[in-house]
Amino acid sequence: MKMKNKYFLAFAFLISSFSLFAQTYITNVTVADVEKQKLVPNQTVVITNDFISNIQKSNKIKIPENATIIDGTEKYLVPGLVDAHIHFFQNGGLYTRPDAIDLRKDRDYDQEIALAKIDMENKLRRYLQNGITTVIDVGANYQFLKQRKDFTDKSFSPTIFITGPLLTTFEPEVYKNLGEDEPFTLTKTIEDGIDGVKKQLQYNPDFIKIWYIAGADGLSIEESARKNLPIVKAIIDEAHKNNLKVAVHASQRITAQLAVENGCDFLVHSVDDEILKDDFVQLMKKNKTIICPTLIVYDGYQNTFGQNIEMSNHELQKADPYQLGTLLDLKHLPDTLLINNYKNSSNSKAGMTRFNKKKSTMMANLKILSDAGVLITTGTDAGNIGTLHASSYLAELRAMHKSGMNNWQIVQASTINGAKIFNKENEFGTVGIGKKANLILLDANPIENIENLSEINTVINKGVVFKPNELLKDSPADLAQRQLNAYNFRNIEAFLEPYDENIEVYNYPNKLQFKGKEAMRKSYSLMFKNTPNLHCELVARIVQGNIVIDKERVQFGDKIIEAVAIYHIENNKIKKVYFIQ
Repeated sequence: MKMKNKYFLAFAFLISSFSLFAQTYITNVTVADVEKQKLVPNQTVVITNDFISNIQKSNKIKIPENATIIDGTEKYLVPGLVDAHIHFFQNGGLYTRPDAIDLRKDRDYDQEIALAKIDMENKLRRYLQNGITTVIDVGANYQFLKQRKDFTDKSFSPTIFITGPLLTTFEPEVYKNLGEDEPFTLTKTIEDGIDGVKKQLQYNPDFIKIWYIAGADGLSIEESARKNLPIVKAIIDEAHKNNLKVAVHASQRITAQLAVENGCDFLVHSVDDEILKDDFVQLMKKNKTIICPTLIVYDGYQNTFGQNIEMSNHELQKADPYQLGTLLDLKHLPDTLLINNYKNSSNSKAGMTRFNKKKSTMMANLKILSDAGVLITTGTDAGNIGTLHASSYLAELRAMHKSGMNNWQIVQASTINGAKIFNKENEFGTVGIGKKANLILLDANPIENIENLSEINTVINKGVVFKPNELLKDSPADLAQRQLNAYNFRNIEAFLEPYDENIEVYNYPNKLQFKGKEAMRKSYSLMFKNTPNLHCELVARIVQGNIVIDKERVQFGDKIIEAVAIYHIENNKIKKVYFIQ
């Protein structure tokens, strides 16, 4: 109790000194109290530096003349979101997992590794743009353990919690001998497991992750799980000895149960092979184990390989446009035998039955655990094929809602429960005095509709105020790629979004086809509706200033047309297009 009083006295002293620092006032806002599950209207929230310093009824706070004011009228203030399961070393596109589909002859995997490194800042900005102020990388490598230090104090970067390579008794061949870029540490013995933890300690990981894979050794799932259990237990014990929590990938009931029985702190996937019984649920509650269900990650693989991908307007506009675009490359890559094998397997009756059974089991288990009061946290497994960084978060929220979780439960899972993974709930995860100023201001009520968590007006991260479109601005090439993606998905609204209201479309050099978005809407809507097998392959791209020149191979039904499109960008919109055929 004395320590608690000391904490509040110290914080009170800080409050008394706050007049010396910059302050931001969010006025007349409705605050989401995620712990009490209620909306509190007509509040003014005061931010001083990077902390919330005061919250009171708006008529009780006097605002100084030099303060920054954000009008929160008819808006909703919620804690910044947490994505509790991502991977920086994976990019989310078709070429990011050569162990899942080996396309290294089409794109060198070294290029993917290099891209992941240089793209880390863009990923972080994209997360913040989507209201995600904390990310947890549950399987990285030594390179990213070092690289995260570059972003610790950056206002545009979410807070990063990260582990090193996954400790595992099974390692896919394609990931071996990659040095600091290797995402796995093979642990065949108890000594290997202990050494794997010790090696990570010098890089200051936030936790340790085990990839508990059973059955890869030819034994039954349970035999394999029990055979490898001594190694798993040794890793958990060594991590705990060094005050590090342990996350475990365990998607079978037996691996999940053994992990929890032996001290695992955080299960990072749903159990997908059987419906959970009460003894497992009670074990989770007794051990206070947190679970991240990652409901949508299988969809990314299944739909990409089966060529049945659907993308919402949100993803077409918010995702990395290049990674999203690669997901359709199976429509034109040359190895048709490989591609057809994947497509046929995914779309076969047996393949669909397996997928649907896994999905329904995961959904049912989430409802069981949630109803029982097991701590659930939201995570996407972003970086895997088809699960795109940041933009996939909304799809995960939809899936959680479909499972039967109510909107307050989902908001809790997406905020304070993420903070509880590392016992940081006193630092962030709620809108409260003394908490970090990691917040999102919404234009609509997320309790009425969970999708309103994407209706972001303002993001506040580490006390710094951002408008979402300021965090990551589209380049001319981005705009060209976004409209190309939407074209291939036949999504007319997303297709038109990058274009200027007075767009002019020409046949080269100067024959005007039509002018204005409405004329464009009529022309392309009809084509999207009536043209079978419509697909545009980008063959080459040249960017010169605000001009983007794309060489394209377009399939219309049974015909293929070679074309060149020249896009002129003005004021961050496509103003003119010239087609050469």
